[in-house]
Amino acid sequence: MMSILRGVLFNLYLFWITLFMGLGTIPIRLMKNQDLALSYAKLWARAVLAGFTRICSVRIEVTGRENLPPGPLLIASQHQSFFDGFIWMTLVDRPDYIIKSELTRIPVVGPMLLLTGMIAIDRKAGSKALRNMMRDTKAAHADDRQIIIFPEGTRTLPGERHPIQPGIVALARQTDVPIVPVATDSGLFWDRNAWLKRPGTLHVVIGQPLPPQQERKAFTQALESAWDELCTTHTLPRDPVDNSVDPENA
Repeated sequence: MMSILRGVLFNLYLFWITLFMGLGTIPIRLMKNQDLALSYAKLWARAVLAGFTRICSVRIEVTGRENLPPGPLLIASQHQSFFDGFIWMTLVDRPDYIIKSELTRIPVVGPMLLLTGMIAIDRKAGSKALRNMMRDTKAAHADDRQIIIFPEGTRTLPGERHPIQPGIVALARQTDVPIVPVATDSGLFWDRNAWLKRPGTLHVVIGQPLPPQQERKAFTQALESAWDELCTTHTLPRDPVDNSVDPENA
């Protein structure tokens, strides 16, 4: 019952803070200033997370900040909840999420996502979407941005394994910036059900950059192994490997 009450109160807070700060986006959108838009979006994210921690009695514990070198990065994070779409706005200087294009159609939020330089992917466009993502990512790294990608391509339940998608593999081959694995248990506290929020300590664990890998199987194994180690070391949920299925041929 309390989880539902927390969810209701937080959703009300999220609606009103977004509506209030949405008014401030009007002059920013008219000026078409990306740096200003990014700073404002980071402020909004901080306000959202401040409400989340206070209303829902959640403590956010971030481990491994020392593994984030300055400059452009490719951050390969597990994705369990909408929380993951806010936290990196507060952890790096120039965050740049790879997002699904549907998010850009959300009133108020969508236009700001585009203005801040987020990389929107039309998942129905196939190989064209991959080419566009690689082009936009290359430009973002040249602009000193830290790119956040969710390699499994969708939200998962805490501990659940999903196949790593081709996008992160293509970016790993293209880029010469550090690729940083990140594990989390955010789904235990910010549920898929928007009306459920649970108290406790939410973990974001940042691992050491992965060694360069050009071959797909070697890279996916390195990323999976890094996530496994981070989850084991910090007692985060992680389902055991199903050895009856080869993820490369699934």
